[in-house]
Formats: sequence, C-alpha cells, structure tokens
Amino acid sequence: MEQLNAWFTRLLADNEIFTAQTIGYYAHGLANTAQLVLLSLLIGLMLAVPLAIGRSSPRPWLKWPIFLYTYVFRGTPLLIQLYIIYYGVVFVDGIQDTWLWLILEKPFYPALIAFTLNTAAYTTEIFRGAIKATPKGEIEAARAYGMSQAKMLRRIVLPSAFRRALPAYGNEVIFMLHASAIASVVTIMDLTGAARFVYARFYAPFDAFLFVAAIYLCLTFGILYLFRYLEKRLLAHLKPQT
Repeated sequence: MEQLNAWFTRLLADNEIFTAQTIGYYAHGLANTAQLVLLSLLIGLMLAVPLAIGRSSPRPWLKWPIFLYTYVFRGTPLLIQLYIIYYGVVFVDGIQDTWLWLILEKPFYPALIAFTLNTAAYTTEIFRGAIKATPKGEIEAARAYGMSQAKMLRRIVLPSAFRRALPAYGNEVIFMLHASAIASVVTIMDLTGAARFVYARFYAPFDAFLFVAAIYLCLTFGILYLFRYLEKRLLAHLKPQT
C-alpha cells in the first residue's frame, strides 16, 4: 500500500491541478454521490412496489391519490422539488424546535427526500405498466390453481412484472445518477460539487469538468453492464430459439 501511495504521489508530482488533495475531493464527492443515489433508489423502490400495486387497483379512492402524486412529481423538475424541500422546510411552524430539525438542517437529508420521492414516482409508473402488461393467461392459470389474490400477486404477477420492468428501471437508475449532479446546488459536496471546487480554485473548467464527466461516464457504463447482465439472465426465456 505504501508503494502504491508513493507511485501515486510521483505520478501527480508535476501536475498542478490533479494533486493528491484534489483527487481526495473527487473521491469524497464520489462517496457522497454514491450514497445519495443508492439510498434514494433503494427507498424509492421499496415505496414504488406497494404504490404500483395500489395504482393498478380498480378502487378509485386508492389509485387516484397515487396517480396525483406520480403526476406531480413526474411533471415538475427535480431541481424545483429539491428547492421546495430544502428551503421550504424552514418555514414549517415549530419544525426548528423538534428533533426533526437535527436531521433536516443538514442538506443531505432534504436532498435524499427529494430524490426518493422523485424516483419513487417514476418507478411506480414503470412497475404499474409492467403489472398491467401481465399476460391474461398467467392470471387465469393462477386462478385455476386456486391461488388467492395475494398469493397470485406474490408468485405470478410481481416476479413477471419485475422482469419486464428491468430495462426501463435501468434507465431510471441512470437518470438518477445524472440527476444527482444538482445536489451540489444545496451545498452537498458531490462529484459536481468537487468539480466546481477545483474549477474555482484553479480556474480550469475543462480539466475539472471533463474529469468528472469521465467519472460519470464510467459509472454509467458500469450500470449499463450490470442491467444488461441481469436482463440476459432473467429474460433468457424471451430470446428466440435457434
């Protein structure tokens, strides 16, 4: 490890911009970006599954409030949602006197709330469409076996819907990764925030932002590879037989 550090130090010795310190800023920004994106996607997915089931329900009192939520969050920019949650929470009466203020005064958690609600809205519609696309033959076969509605949902509908939704959900993951670049506007030191810091310090926009663009590009290709692998494994039965 010491030899690797020594080699890395020698490599950056003649570079005025990409020093060990600035690389450390990028590493810190990468960690914050990964944490924000992963947590928002995980919580958003957990919220989206029951919401998609409710959105597919024939009961108007259940599906229309969910439709309104997804319509609002998909129809407004994520940046506006972030501003409303980050700046608007201050104007809630009494919030600063509660334990919630200890959490919400830090910019990470309002950003996490905004990102989670946004991705949950998109993911809800993705899974709702996948649930609606369940072949009627599968439903009829499950009913013929005497499955209850809950068992049919758990064993037939949801696994089938997850496989169909995989390509669209992969795009949503990439979208959230790219959208996370706006987190820096609320003082979070993410990847874009690190690039802004390097630019402000060295007045080198091309170096700072091209480097962070390369990082985003590598992360995007990694996500694409992961979802292509999952599609190949989970959707193998849909490939034409030769």
